[in-house]
Amino acid sequence: MFKRLTLLLIAFHLFSCSYFNKKEESIDNREPIAKVNNVYLYKEDLESVLPENYKKNDSIFITRNYINTWAKKQILLNKAQLNLVSEREDIKKLVKKYKEDLLINKYREAVVNQNLDTIVSEADIDTFYVKNKETLKLNEKLLQLKFIHFSNELLDKKALYKLFKSDKPEDIETIMERELEFKSFYLNDSVWIKYSEVLKEIPLLEKEKLDNLKKSKFISLEDSLDTYIIKLNKVLKRNSISPKSYVKPTIKQMILHTRKLELLKEIERTLLNDANKNGQYEIYK
Repeated sequence: MFKRLTLLLIAFHLFSCSYFNKKEESIDNREPIAKVNNVYLYKEDLESVLPENYKKNDSIFITRNYINTWAKKQILLNKAQLNLVSEREDIKKLVKKYKEDLLINKYREAVVNQNLDTIVSEADIDTFYVKNKETLKLNEKLLQLKFIHFSNELLDKKALYKLFKSDKPEDIETIMERELEFKSFYLNDSVWIKYSEVLKEIPLLEKEKLDNLKKSKFISLEDSLDTYIIKLNKVLKRNSISPKSYVKPTIKQMILHTRKLELLKEIERTLLNDANKNGQYEIYK
């Protein structure tokens, strides 16, 4: 009897040591810094929040703000779980659908990235432009122009006017060499620019003055501080057909988007046919 009892005590001792050791191993040694109900926020959770080089006062502010935000989220989540019992099933369905859609879209994206032909030739762009020209209309005015913006204190304005009106490469190069004297400038008058963008650079160029500019080709605009000299090359009005050079990036994106949709349809057809052949998919009559 004594021997049995001794064995039981030893067994109990070994079991107790094993149990408490396991319990100690499972103890969370992380340092908590806040608690909402039975949910804890730990010190290590803040490591990714704090910037690398931070001052003590800044870290206190960032930490406090993060803790408050975390606490509000936990409190709201707890209230939602207690008060939206009837909506939980709908939420589960939404989460399930979101997860499924996310996985499908990720798969589609991976397949498209692997198989999509992203090379768009000039011939592709020309063909698309000719077929869709009527749908590629401008929603605002476009200009081709060049201009120089400088202070009224500049001394040799006449010489600058002469250089600006010239199309000789050496005169254009001379202007470029003087760029530090200008507040702003733009000399590529073969590129189309939105009228709204031009107005940001030349606020004095209002509609009436633009009409005058079309007639004279060159115009000078001045206020109390600055002078703008402008040469207009071309103007395209709103609802005009967009120039190919202007819509070329858009056309390229539209071609790629069309290819992507066609590729996805082809992939889905192939997957469906393969599943049908392999017996993975069938319709019961």
